Amino acid sequence: MRSLNIAVLDEELPFPLTSGKRIRTFNLLRRLAGRHRVTVLCHRNPDRREELDAEDACRAAGIETVVVDRAVPSKSGPGFYARLAGNLLSPLPYSVATHTSPALAGAIREFADANAVDVWHCEWTPYAQVLRSALGDDLDRSAWTVMAHNVESLIWKRYLEAELNPVRRWYVRKQWQKFERFERWAYSAATRAIAVSPEDAKLMREEYGATRADVVDNGVDVGYFQPQHDVERDLSKLLFLGSLDWRPNLDGVALLLDDIFPKVRAKHPNATLSLVGRRPPEWLKERAANTPGVRVFADVPDVRPFLATCGMLVVPLRIGGGSRLKILEALAMETPVISTRVGAEGLTLAAERELVVTETPSEMTDRILEGIRQPEELRETAERGRRRVLARYSWNPLADKLEAVWRSVARTAAAVPA
Repeated sequence: MRSLNIAVLDEELPFPLTSGKRIRTFNLLRRLAGRHRVTVLCHRNPDRREELDAEDACRAAGIETVVVDRAVPSKSGPGFYARLAGNLLSPLPYSVATHTSPALAGAIREFADANAVDVWHCEWTPYAQVLRSALGDDLDRSAWTVMAHNVESLIWKRYLEAELNPVRRWYVRKQWQKFERFERWAYSAATRAIAVSPEDAKLMREEYGATRADVVDNGVDVGYFQPQHDVERDLSKLLFLGSLDWRPNLDGVALLLDDIFPKVRAKHPNATLSLVGRRPPEWLKERAANTPGVRVFADVPDVRPFLATCGMLVVPLRIGGGSRLKILEALAMETPVISTRVGAEGLTLAAERELVVTETPSEMTDRILEGIRQPEELRETAERGRRRVLARYSWNPLADKLEAVWRSVARTAAAVPA
C-alpha cells in the first residue's frame, strides 16, 4: 500500500512526554512516521529549551515539523482575565478562539499549496477551526479527521455541575453552550471523527451528529512501563499523577487536600501524598509546602520511580472526559489504582477486579484505608489489571487502528468527484 502524506495540526510539538495528550500523540505519530510522511504544523512550545528538545525528538522519530513563532496565550495573569472577558463577544469557545491564529492558518495554506495532502488530521478538536480558517471553502472537498482527546462540552457540563459561585456558573454555562455548538459542527463536518473510548464515540454520534466516528483508545508503552519487583512499595504512600495545569486535575487535587488525605492521615499519621505532574501553579506548591505529608514533584523526567514505590495511585476526578493514560501506566507496572467513576471512565477495566472504583469521597477514603491495612486484595487487582492492559492497550495495535482510519479517509476522499 502506498505511503500517505499526513498533515497533523496541533497546539505544540508533543514533547517532552509530560502530559497524557503529548504521550498519546507522540507514541502514535512516531510509529506511523516510519510508514507515512507525517508533518506536524503547530505553534511553538512556550519553553524555549523544551522546544529544542521537542524538535530533536521529532526529527529522530522521522516526524517533520512546521512551527510558527507564536505560543498559545497563558492561562494566568491580567491578560488571561482580559481574554476571558473579551471572549464573551465571540461565538467560539475560549479554547478554540485562543488556539486559532492567523500565523498557523497561513502556514497551513502555504503547506497546502506546496504539498498534495492525503489527510489533514486535527490532533485536538479546537484545531478544526484553524483548518476551517485556513482552507475556507476547500475544506468541504478535503479529507480531514478530528481527534477528540475529550468531548470538551462534557467537561464544561461537569464544570457547571461542580461550580458554586453564581458569576462563574454563568460564565461556565456560556462556554458549555459554545462548545456544544462548535463540537456539533466539528464532529459532523469532519470526514471522520476519532474518539479515545467507545463511550465518547457513542456520545459524539448520539448528541453531536458524528455519523462517522471511530475509536482509537489511549494506550501505554508496555515495554517501558513494567513491574519492578525488586523495589519495595511503601503502602502508606499515595500518588496523584497528572498534568497540574489542567483544571479537572486541580479539582481532584483540591478534593484530596481538602477532604480525603486529612482523613487518611488522621488514621495513619505516616501516610504521605506525592503530587507529580507538569506546571503546578504557585498556590498548589505553597499549599503542599504547608501541609504535612504532602510534596509536589514538578515536571519529572520519569514517573516510573513514583509508580514503582507508591502503595497506590489515587484518581479522585469529578470532572473530565476521554480516558486516563496514568491509570494504564500504573496498571502496566502493577501499581494498584483507586479511582472515582469519572476517573475510570473510558477504559474497559472491570471495577473491583482490575481496579477499585468509588462513588463518593468518603468511600474513596475508606478504600484507601483498607488498602493500607490489607494490601493483598488491592495487589491482586493490579496484577489482573496489568494482564488486561497488555491485552488491549499496547501502542502498536493502536497505531495500526489510526493508520486504518487515515487510509479509509483518504480512500473516501479519492472516490468523491472533484
